[in-house]
Amino acid sequence: MALRADWLPTLAAFEAAARHQNFAHAGEELHLTASAVSHHVRKLESRLGVVLFQRHARGVALTAEGRTLADAASNALADLDGVLGALRTPGRDASRVRITTLHSLVHTWLLPRLPTFAAQHPDVRLAFDTEIALTRFDDGGPDLGIRHGPGHWPGLTAHLLMDDALFPVASPRLPDLARIEGAADIAARPLVADLARQGWHDWFRAAGLHGTQIEERHSFSDSTDALNAAANGLGIALARKRIVQPYLDDGRLVALPGPVLPTRWQYYVVYPAHRRLRPAARAFVDWLLAQPVD
Repeated sequence: MALRADWLPTLAAFEAAARHQNFAHAGEELHLTASAVSHHVRKLESRLGVVLFQRHARGVALTAEGRTLADAASNALADLDGVLGALRTPGRDASRVRITTLHSLVHTWLLPRLPTFAAQHPDVRLAFDTEIALTRFDDGGPDLGIRHGPGHWPGLTAHLLMDDALFPVASPRLPDLARIEGAADIAARPLVADLARQGWHDWFRAAGLHGTQIEERHSFSDSTDALNAAANGLGIALARKRIVQPYLDDGRLVALPGPVLPTRWQYYVVYPAHRRLRPAARAFVDWLLAQPVD
């Protein structure tokens, strides 16, 4: 089937509706009414002979056919945006991807993997912002982020990157390490904490230890600082599985007895729902989501 020029407005309306899962929000982006977006979608469905959205009282959801077309339309329009952007701005800016995420994730999980991406995409330049505060994805802001959270943020598209879990770790040089046989022994030692919403009290509850006084002797705002404190013998840290692996691999830390507690939050790749990813950013997102995590 030849793609005629009059398909482009219809495909653009469908692609925006697919990103927002909402005709009204798509209309706001395109400066159209919700009914105009709906008209474009129905016109496209009629031409193709397939249903692209399931309509229900709370909104719309893509069908399997709709998802297939949405992925293709998003990539095609992003390619066009990238070419147009490159014509308007220097090529170096078009190849630059700005990412906001956590310092701990960059330091321990992402950096060891980045040489692979750099080898596959030598023209893409990555810029990381690891401030603790959540960054706004407004014009001029980052292209995408990796967040640790519930997976739902207003105005953002979120893709699950990986889960996480908590367990206690300590330096192999910690005095009387061999005598630690369970949660009660851990509670009697100096504890190191970070600012995560799930912490030692949750872990001890999962271990079945109730009513015991817990003293978090040292606290750090960054998880890697907490792990480094434990590696230097300051106490026992509650480690996140995705962050601690390099410390376990090189022997700076060892896992202690007790439960491995799944976290309530996971890691997600996020980006603005109202803005198509540029080709360089799309390449980085696709690479991230293809990474093995176990």
